[in-house]
Amino acid sequence: MTITLDSLEPELSVRQVLTLERVLAGEPEVVAGASHLDRPVRWVHVAEAADVGVMLSGGEMVLTTGVLLAGDEEKQAEYVRSLHRAEAAAVVLGLGRAFPAAPDVMRRAAERCGLPMVVLHRPFPFAELTEEVQSRLVRRKFAAVSLSEAVRTELTALITAGAPLQRLLDEVARHSACPVVVTNLAHRVLGTAGERPAVDDVLRDWERIARQAGGTEGDGWIRAELGGRGERWGRIVLCGYRGDTATGRLLADRAAEALVLHRMLGGGTACSWEEQSAQSLLTDLVSGVVPARQLLPRARAAGLPVNRRTFVPLVVRDRDTGQLERLLRLLGLPGLVAELADGATAVLLSLARDQDADALAAHFATRLRTESGPARTVVAAADPRVVWDDVPAGLREAQHVADAVSDSAAALDLPPVVRLKDVHLRGLIRLLRDDPHVQSFAERELDGLLCETDEDLLSVLRTYLATGRNKSRTAQLHHVSRPALYRRLESIQVRLGVDLDDFEQAASVHIALLAHDAQQQ
Repeated sequence: MTITLDSLEPELSVRQVLTLERVLAGEPEVVAGASHLDRPVRWVHVAEAADVGVMLSGGEMVLTTGVLLAGDEEKQAEYVRSLHRAEAAAVVLGLGRAFPAAPDVMRRAAERCGLPMVVLHRPFPFAELTEEVQSRLVRRKFAAVSLSEAVRTELTALITAGAPLQRLLDEVARHSACPVVVTNLAHRVLGTAGERPAVDDVLRDWERIARQAGGTEGDGWIRAELGGRGERWGRIVLCGYRGDTATGRLLADRAAEALVLHRMLGGGTACSWEEQSAQSLLTDLVSGVVPARQLLPRARAAGLPVNRRTFVPLVVRDRDTGQLERLLRLLGLPGLVAELADGATAVLLSLARDQDADALAAHFATRLRTESGPARTVVAAADPRVVWDDVPAGLREAQHVADAVSDSAAALDLPPVVRLKDVHLRGLIRLLRDDPHVQSFAERELDGLLCETDEDLLSVLRTYLATGRNKSRTAQLHHVSRPALYRRLESIQVRLGVDLDDFEQAASVHIALLAHDAQQQ
């Protein structure tokens, strides 16, 4: 049977101990510290000595008859102070043998210290209470350790099977029954798991929460550091864990061990987790499956400035994410970078409203081309967006522009940043490439060349039309003489049954060729 948080016995607090049937038989009465009854009880001790605190380690409920305290008010007060210094959970005084009622000195001292003090009005065998509480505590501790080991076993099995980071986090969230967040040392969110509404609530106020999670634990915020060999590189946080703190720490520690092992065996780095986080966010934005408004907390938690910003959606072809991230850092441009598909990488810049978005995008593209050397780099962009909800459409537009020019970028005189107005007919054909009517048109117009195994004539035709039917430029690009080019153009016209000097016929063939090339990608 899988052990989960719900299968653990409830944590015992002073208030809960007082509701046990055996305790109720002693007619308990809280005479001091009533506002502190939710303190957890770690253990139960029977102790009479005035300096009992030296024997405690914190969290104990101390039972006493007060026989060694009767008649000495200083001892009574010191007894309570000693328990307070030792951080005891509560003191329970059995009335009858030494005190017929709660002694005022002990009661006042307990109230000043905030120590819950309970008196039992009926004789009560302390052994029964210690047996009841100890057995419950032992069962819970055993269940907590079993839960910890079950988590370790399941996470190790997932790692061995090659599961991704998200799968591990989902398993941790299932066991902890609360949102789970993984961050780097700068509190930038690298991964989340748990019920989506609860996770979104956490991310919506992440800056404040991150500062709290980075300090002392409280209210169920439990963290464990990620790192090894003396170097920390992140942390995992259980957000709002509703079990006891000790069990939560066990779970967080097991999760941290698994994440470190996952990183080591996968050969990845903390940066690669950042890339995965950015990729998940930008992929969701591009797809439109998740409304942009719901992704805003994730973007903010991932470190992207989102308040009063101008967003510039870019798509870059054939450049790795590492190079693009380094260039953003070098230029001081805040943004996210993520690989999409088919060699495309999305870059979402977040600029201040008073910055020149077009100029900065052009500067980024120019520097990228300079670093890329002779290889042609396509940087496609949509118009800047000042509303977050418009970002997904912008990313899709930039992706469309990049796709439209990628097949013939080397043959086109492109500006540093290519926009929708620069792709003209090519962009329209790209949008319509899957239409069966367009496919039939392309096959019909190019039938005389598509059946050939030699791609040379098709390549010559592509260059000739892309250069505006410039014969000199086409001959130069294909490294052939003008007479040789004329012979090839004549062969093309014969095979297609067209006159390429006729504008309408040449345009028809050009459209068909654009559609054919778009369908091949």
